[in-house]
Amino acid sequence: MNYPKISVITVSFNSGETILETILSVNNQNLEGIEHIFIDGKSTDNTVELIEKNSKFKTVVISEKDGGMYYALNKGLDIAKGDIISILNSDDKYSNDSVLKN
Repeated sequence: MNYPKISVITVSFNSGETILETILSVNNQNLEGIEHIFIDGKSTDNTVELIEKNSKFKTVVISEKDGGMYYALNKGLDIAKGDIISILNSDDKYSNDSVLKN
Protein backbone atom coordinates (compact mmCIF):
# COMPACT_ATOMS: atom_id res chain seq x y z
CA MET A 1 0.00 0.00 0.00
CA ASN A 2 1.28 3.47 -0.83
CA TYR A 3 1.13 5.87 2.07
CA PRO A 4 1.17 9.65 1.73
CA LYS A 5 4.39 11.40 2.71
CA ILE A 6 4.28 12.64 6.29
CA SER A 7 6.19 15.59 7.71
CA VAL A 8 6.62 15.77 11.48
CA ILE A 9 7.44 19.22 12.84
CA THR A 10 9.12 19.50 16.23
CA VAL A 11 9.78 22.93 17.73
CA SER A 12 12.39 23.05 20.47
CA PHE A 13 14.40 25.29 22.74
CA ASN A 14 16.80 23.86 25.34
CA SER A 15 14.96 20.53 25.24
CA GLY A 16 17.96 18.32 25.93
CA GLU A 17 16.19 16.55 28.79
CA THR A 18 13.15 15.52 26.72
CA ILE A 19 13.98 15.60 23.00
CA LEU A 20 15.50 12.11 22.81
CA GLU A 21 12.19 10.49 23.79
CA THR A 22 10.47 12.58 21.11
CA ILE A 23 13.01 11.55 18.46
CA LEU A 24 12.77 7.86 19.36
CA SER A 25 8.99 8.08 19.22
CA VAL A 26 9.25 9.16 15.57
CA ASN A 27 12.10 6.74 14.78
CA ASN A 28 10.01 3.83 16.05
CA GLN A 29 7.04 4.53 13.78
CA ASN A 30 6.40 1.56 11.49
CA LEU A 31 6.31 3.74 8.40
CA GLU A 32 9.15 4.67 6.06
CA GLY A 33 9.90 7.99 4.43
CA ILE A 34 8.96 10.32 7.26
CA GLU A 35 10.38 13.85 7.04
CA HIS A 36 11.25 15.11 10.54
CA ILE A 37 11.68 18.86 10.74
CA PHE A 38 13.22 20.42 13.83
CA ILE A 39 12.94 24.15 14.34
CA ASP A 40 15.13 25.05 17.28
CA GLY A 41 15.30 28.48 18.90
CA LYS A 42 19.14 28.44 19.12
CA SER A 43 19.38 26.14 22.13
CA THR A 44 22.38 26.48 24.41
CA ASP A 45 22.21 22.91 25.71
CA ASN A 46 22.69 19.61 23.83
CA THR A 47 19.36 19.67 21.96
CA VAL A 48 20.78 20.05 18.44
CA GLU A 49 23.51 17.48 19.10
CA LEU A 50 20.89 14.93 20.22
CA ILE A 51 18.81 15.61 17.11
CA GLU A 52 21.73 15.21 14.72
CA LYS A 53 23.00 12.08 16.45
CA ASN A 54 19.69 10.23 16.86
CA SER A 55 17.14 11.13 14.20
CA LYS A 56 17.01 8.34 11.59
CA PHE A 57 14.61 9.80 9.03
CA LYS A 58 15.20 12.56 6.52
CA THR A 59 15.88 15.36 8.93
CA VAL A 60 15.84 19.12 8.53
CA VAL A 61 17.35 21.06 11.43
CA ILE A 62 17.15 24.82 11.65
CA SER A 63 18.63 26.32 14.81
CA GLU A 64 18.42 30.07 14.97
CA LYS A 65 16.95 32.79 17.12
CA ASP A 66 13.30 33.28 16.27
CA GLY A 67 10.11 34.96 17.43
CA GLY A 68 8.89 32.11 19.64
CA MET A 69 7.03 28.85 19.36
CA TYR A 70 4.38 29.88 16.84
CA TYR A 71 6.86 31.69 14.65
CA ALA A 72 8.99 28.53 14.62
CA LEU A 73 5.96 26.35 13.89
CA ASN A 74 5.04 28.50 10.90
CA LYS A 75 8.63 28.27 9.68
CA GLY A 76 8.32 24.48 9.81
CA LEU A 77 5.02 24.57 7.93
CA ASP A 78 6.63 26.68 5.21
CA ILE A 79 9.33 24.09 4.49
CA ALA A 80 7.38 20.87 5.07
CA LYS A 81 7.06 18.72 1.96
CA GLY A 82 4.61 16.13 3.29
CA ASP A 83 1.07 15.46 2.17
CA ILE A 84 0.18 15.20 5.85
CA ILE A 85 1.74 17.31 8.60
CA SER A 86 2.04 16.22 12.20
CA ILE A 87 3.14 18.49 15.01
CA LEU A 88 4.99 16.79 17.85
CA ASN A 89 6.36 19.04 20.56
CA SER A 90 9.85 18.48 21.93
CA ASP A 91 8.55 17.05 25.20
CA ASP A 92 5.86 14.82 23.68
CA LYS A 93 5.80 11.35 22.12
CA TYR A 94 3.43 9.25 20.04
CA SER A 95 1.32 6.80 22.04
CA ASN A 96 2.40 3.80 19.94
CA ASP A 97 4.49 2.81 16.93
CA SER A 98 1.57 2.85 14.48
CA VAL A 99 0.22 6.37 15.01
CA LEU A 100 1.48 7.78 11.71
CA LYS A 101 0.66 4.65 9.71
CA ASN A 102 -2.91 4.65 11.03
